[in-house]
Amino acid sequence: MILKEKYVKSAKLDNLSGSIIFFANKHSEIRNINKILNQTQSNLFKKNLKNNNKKKEIFSFDISHDQKIIIFSLKKHQNSFEKTGARLFEFFKNENLNKIHIFGDTIESSNNIKCLHELAHGMKLKSYSFDKYLTKKDTETLNLNIITKERVNLKLIKNLNAVEKGVNFTKDLVSEPGNVLHPDEYAKRLTFLRKLGLKITVYNTNKLKKLKCNALLGVGQGSSRGSYIVTMEWNGNKKQKKPLAFVGKGVCFDTGGISLKPARFMEDMTYDMAGSAVVVGLLKSLALRKAKVNVVGVVGLVENMVSGNAQRPGDIVKSFSGKTIEVLNTDAEGRLVLADAITFTEKKFKPNLIIDLATLTGAIVVALGSEYAGLFSNDDKLSKKLFDAGEKVDEKVWRLPLHENYDKLMNSKNADMQNINYVGGAGSTTAAQFLQRFIINKTPWAHLDIAGMAFSKYAGSLNSSGATGYGVRLLDKFVEDNYE
Repeated sequence: MILKEKYVKSAKLDNLSGSIIFFANKHSEIRNINKILNQTQSNLFKKNLKNNNKKKEIFSFDISHDQKIIIFSLKKHQNSFEKTGARLFEFFKNENLNKIHIFGDTIESSNNIKCLHELAHGMKLKSYSFDKYLTKKDTETLNLNIITKERVNLKLIKNLNAVEKGVNFTKDLVSEPGNVLHPDEYAKRLTFLRKLGLKITVYNTNKLKKLKCNALLGVGQGSSRGSYIVTMEWNGNKKQKKPLAFVGKGVCFDTGGISLKPARFMEDMTYDMAGSAVVVGLLKSLALRKAKVNVVGVVGLVENMVSGNAQRPGDIVKSFSGKTIEVLNTDAEGRLVLADAITFTEKKFKPNLIIDLATLTGAIVVALGSEYAGLFSNDDKLSKKLFDAGEKVDEKVWRLPLHENYDKLMNSKNADMQNINYVGGAGSTTAAQFLQRFIINKTPWAHLDIAGMAFSKYAGSLNSSGATGYGVRLLDKFVEDNYE
């Protein structure tokens, strides 16, 4: 469904056809209602309002053959109008309503226009669908008129639109099938972001061999496609000396390699590049809203395939950092990609901080399900900033421990370390502990394991089923609140 919104300063109820939205407070009272309704309408309205089950969030009734009144009951501490917008969109879609008028001034708030912009933002996020490969597409349009005397905040609209485009681009990338979005195509698509003012640099297989990024290259060597590191730089603040760095795992398809995955649900392994897609979506959002901050995004793009040239269990590779890794399981490949990408980022850009994102472990899903991403960090202040940003946009993170005692589980007799913990237990922590070894210069660092958050079989509060776009809004808020 295509959503088109328009802001209008005033409208008479008698002249409107379609669905008309009012917002009620916790006492089932509607602000400014007497200024909107005539006496006959008011009597009918009060009668229906009185008969309403106050526990219902949304209820509706007809006041004429072409006018439907919808009342949305706001909670006492309503702080997420994005969710309200998403819930309304869901209602409109289920009821096949496509002509909507929202009387925004019925919202009781000290910042009414902000609430309305966030409401529209939530509706647009919820309206996303990936129908690129459907021969019959949903071409229905939902026309949304927002009626308010408040002055529209054009800057806020621009910023929210930028975030929507970043989130949707992330969802598009994650939703693409593996035969379309392989590493060669992915790297090519990122070069088109130059038109937004981003500096894009592509390091192909030959360049990575010269750099000795052998941990990343080992993962991709079984594929007929190339392997890449792509950097995206946004320079929005000339006074900022060190950029913020975001690093993403981009395994475009993960068979598990020779340590082959079970066939069931292997088709979902197209989303093993979701960490990289979040970084890309974030950089697109920042560029579109002209963020006053310097940021670099780095993505490692590979395909983990089975072939006669594939990496074997027992192989030993020398990473970009110079540290050696014994590969005991080729399905623990994401950490190998990130190992080189993280050290590369730290050495080349000397950033203020590094945050990496990856669908790294199934263990994090066991621990946190699909409610929180796992957060691991060497810095308490950075952790708190991420936690606070997540609470504000409802993309939550939960911090889990790192400790030197876990290192012994990743030590190898034959190399500096091994890529899995054979003893068992603490799967997500030992993976993060492994990554921490590739922070060479004590840069503040955080790792977000988003395996339970990047893709969903069921719809979430702000997304349909499939790719969720989790992480873009979280990191955009993190940047906005702390570094702009």
